[in-house]
Amino acid sequence: MLTLAHFLSLGAILFCISVAGIFLNRKNVLILLMCIELMLLAVNMNFVAFSHFLDHMDGQVFVFFILTVAAAEAAIGLAILVVLFRNRQSIEVGDLADLKG
Repeated sequence: MLTLAHFLSLGAILFCISVAGIFLNRKNVLILLMCIELMLLAVNMNFVAFSHFLDHMDGQVFVFFILTVAAAEAAIGLAILVVLFRNRQSIEVGDLADLKG
């Protein structure tokens, strides 16, 4: 039987992996975007777990709003990544500093 502690520990592990991915890899924009998405999904899993175990639908409804924001963030981030690659021929974070204007 899976308990709330199982889901929360898995969410914490996923969140720590994403934070470690952000701190360890600061050069590739694509990896940074993937780590941010993993962080949002870990938080969403905690919301769903609390919602299920407390018998409230509030957490699951809130997850839909977070997923909507995450999808918009991913679309905008990938669009910026494509423009960066077309202009600079690389997707490194150091090249983003050159775009300041």
